[in-house]
Amino acid sequence: MARATWFCVDIECSGTVPALYDMVSLGAVPVAEQSGDLVMGPTFYVEIRPTAPRVDARAMKVNGLDLERLRREGLALDAALTRLDAFVAEHTTPGTQPVFVGHNAVFDWSFVAYAYAVTGRKNPFGYKALDTKALAMGVLGLHWFDTNKEQLASMLSLPDQDASLVHRADYDAMYQAHILVGLLRHQARRFAEGG
Repeated sequence: MARATWFCVDIECSGTVPALYDMVSLGAVPVAEQSGDLVMGPTFYVEIRPTAPRVDARAMKVNGLDLERLRREGLALDAALTRLDAFVAEHTTPGTQPVFVGHNAVFDWSFVAYAYAVTGRKNPFGYKALDTKALAMGVLGLHWFDTNKEQLASMLSLPDQDASLVHRADYDAMYQAHILVGLLRHQARRFAEGG
């Protein structure tokens, strides 16, 4: 387990797929092994200037961000990735590799991977990602449709989500870090018990 520094990443976007829609914010929280336990690190957050040709009003309603404010104040994509790269480099434990973690990772990872590709930058996470929904299926024996955050919070005795902060990328990344830690601790207990 100590070979990775896990980076729980959440993005908010203006629609369903990269290129046609924008990643408008990104949050990340590292999780690393320290003294035999998993420890969550600080939170990263950045808002990104939209440039894509389409906007889905429903997606913007979900994330609650103001599109015109983002056009004025959001960082250019390359600048946002520069900040993310620095955060990942600073918080990757020596001797480990950074691993992208998402709750439904295929969605969030696609926007992040596209951002690195379109700006010609090296993705610090590579082409792989850990999905906590899939991990929960294996660790807890759940069906895919039962791997929602509410179900996992109940099964793993996680703190309640703050409804006023849900869909803010840094908050969601932090909550996903709680899920990851809960799942990995549960898995470690099962292995220790021989199950």
